[in-house]
Amino acid sequence: MDWVFISMSVEQIKKNKYVELTYAILDAQGEIKERVDIPVKYIHGHDGGLFHQIENALEGHSQGDRVEVFLTENESFGSSDPNLIFTDDIANVPPQFHQVGAEVEMQNDRGEAKKFTVTKIENGKLTVDGNHPLAGQTVQFVVTVGEVRDATDEEIKSGVTQNFSTGSNGTVH
Repeated sequence: MDWVFISMSVEQIKKNKYVELTYAILDAQGEIKERVDIPVKYIHGHDGGLFHQIENALEGHSQGDRVEVFLTENESFGSSDPNLIFTDDIANVPPQFHQVGAEVEMQNDRGEAKKFTVTKIENGKLTVDGNHPLAGQTVQFVVTVGEVRDATDEEIKSGVTQNFSTGSNGTVH
């Protein structure tokens, strides 16, 4: 019996490819700050909501590849805005928010809502911060490529993107 070599093409990420990926975001000390193990789905080359540096770095990669991308504060979550940090007497804050890490939605005088996180409680004062937790930091994205295939016409039309978290500069990850 003769054996014949059958070439199997490996799908590489390029425009109009459906891509699934998982990722972790690490701070400058290498500590994992966010981890996404449920695959994120997007269509490569269409405003998929990824930071463009990450999408560019993924170009040409295939399933199973691991890609690492460093982003400065200006490329990722922006600088920390001191106008989004407020401190008040803890007595003025409802009890359900009396713990570090609690999230509260606040509204400005124009009716715009924003999520704030309790970051500090000390000396009878409570501080909330509306900045992204990684604002002002250089971060490392460690991305693992999952499925890569041709996107269907419907996927290209609809964009097939996940609900990413929004960075302070409007870019999402």
